[in-house]
Amino acid sequence: MNLRAASASALGLLLGACVAVPPATAPLSAESGASVLAARSLSDPGLRRFLVENLGLEPPAIDAAWDFESLAWVAFYYHPSLAVARAQWAATRASHQTAAARPNPTVSLVPGYNSTREPGLSPWFPSVGLDFLLPPSEKRTHQQAIAAAEAEAARLSVTAVAWQVRAELRRALAEATAGALREPLLRAQAETQRHILTLLTARLSAGRVASPELSAARTALLKADSASAEAHRQTALARLRVANVLGLPSASLDGLALPPPPVAAPLAPAALADARRTSLQTRADVLAALARYHSTQSALALAAAKQQPDFHLGPGYQWDQGANKWSLALTFELPLFHRNEGPLAEAAARCTEAAAQFTAVQSQALAALDLAVATQASATQQREHAAQFTAELRQQLAAAQHRFALGSADQLELQSARLDLTAAEVAALDSSAALALASGQLDDALQIPFRNLAALAAARPSP
Repeated sequence: MNLRAASASALGLLLGACVAVPPATAPLSAESGASVLAARSLSDPGLRRFLVENLGLEPPAIDAAWDFESLAWVAFYYHPSLAVARAQWAATRASHQTAAARPNPTVSLVPGYNSTREPGLSPWFPSVGLDFLLPPSEKRTHQQAIAAAEAEAARLSVTAVAWQVRAELRRALAEATAGALREPLLRAQAETQRHILTLLTARLSAGRVASPELSAARTALLKADSASAEAHRQTALARLRVANVLGLPSASLDGLALPPPPVAAPLAPAALADARRTSLQTRADVLAALARYHSTQSALALAAAKQQPDFHLGPGYQWDQGANKWSLALTFELPLFHRNEGPLAEAAARCTEAAAQFTAVQSQALAALDLAVATQASATQQREHAAQFTAELRQQLAAAQHRFALGSADQLELQSARLDLTAAEVAALDSSAALALASGQLDDALQIPFRNLAALAAARPSP
């Protein structure tokens, strides 16, 4: 074997020994992905184990009560945005491993050929050289600090996405609950309006009402029927939105009674002040912004450390006609034209930007909290007014029924009172739905950690 072939074989063996084969991943295709999504259900064994671990409920108990909290954990298991956030966190953890690794040395194989050799001597004089990069230890420390901060920010992003998913589920359940309650009320309203139109038609035939009054009743009936049909459509769409937030096919919710979202009572001023302080210190987006700021601080320290040059230690060996020749090279960069001022200025600017971003996130969180408190107070007041007005109209209907029984009121007056009450009940229902959303908005703004919230980042749900 000649020298070239031997060198190539040695290099191939060396490189082959250094290659680490990553673990095999499942192949992806549009067909397999669609089949996996279609097969998702509330009875999935992996989902059941996930719920048992995080809710402490056995499967029969889970089947008996699908409430908001249990459905939220279903969304945490299946929702694709959480899978993306977890994958991004895994990538940042891998970068931390990269930052902690020492740089590998390089090897140079330099075969030489002497064309003016003396007769009888081999023209070849092979040599080999190594190069060891010796950066200051503080640079590796800063690189690891950057990777650790980025990994922490990515971990907190998983929690932030979980809060977003939880808020989406609350809104979808509020819409589905309100739609399911609004639909029969609007149907009853349309039936009452249809009864009134029948009465007015009879009175028009008897000459007791004018034609415009009948036309107005027809228009009102058309609007009532349209509102009833729209409520039916919105209810179906709301159930689809719930399925979408849960990450399930819509058919998996067939026959399932969707629970209403919880409605929390307004907090007392002292409790609200404590919750506000806790929120601004524990919100995932605030802590993630703080972690990114720490990352830029470490990057700034790394840029400053790079003003000191790295050293390269290069031992070498040459075989020259039976003579063993050794060498030792020391290489480093000469800071003649710059001392890393540009990257240092960029790192300082990014650090200032991250500090401003952190302040902006806290400011946005505070504004969202103030808005949620004001919205909940307004929604509570509107709900009380709607309940009071509904109670008054219920009394008026009872009085109309009493007068009708005594013969002092006719059917038209009775149906008109019933129509007014139904309209008030629809308004009261809308105010209750608004209050539920406002209560959830406050919960989303506070983001007070709930049970097992930290377990979300470590979860490994099925695709």
